Amino acid sequence: MLETDRKSFTITRVFDAPRAVIWRAWTDPDEAAAWWHPRGVVTPRDSVELDVRPGGSYRYTMVAPDGSTYPTAGVYREVLEPERLSFTWTDPGDTQADAPLITVTFDDLGEQTRMTFHLDGHGGQPGDENVYDGWDQAFDVLVERLV
Repeated sequence: MLETDRKSFTITRVFDAPRAVIWRAWTDPDEAAAWWHPRGVVTPRDSVELDVRPGGSYRYTMVAPDGSTYPTAGVYREVLEPERLSFTWTDPGDTQADAPLITVTFDDLGEQTRMTFHLDGHGGQPGDENVYDGWDQAFDVLVERLV
């Protein structure tokens, strides 16, 4: 596969919160459960397990209003507190070798943080009502949580 054929997308947001707060939103299971889902979906706290270290794994399950569940899991590849996280993103039980990779960087802007979210291995675009919009809505939920 040519590098140009690989599907990916990037979402950049500036949050009105210091970098330590945004880092905790990504690495604390209580915080993650509060926003790791699009609008109208929930992530039960008891479904969230995070072992935030290189080689550590995570898992969580989103639950839609109709009861449909969306389990997700992966392995942390890079953890550079509070600047960068990189982890695979797939269904539990799937092989990690070809799993999409999420890399999130956190730039310290004082009382604000610029977060750059990059998903490599899965395409998306605004308005897709799928992965891109799901993450974009999750970031909206995080913004509301920070208020």
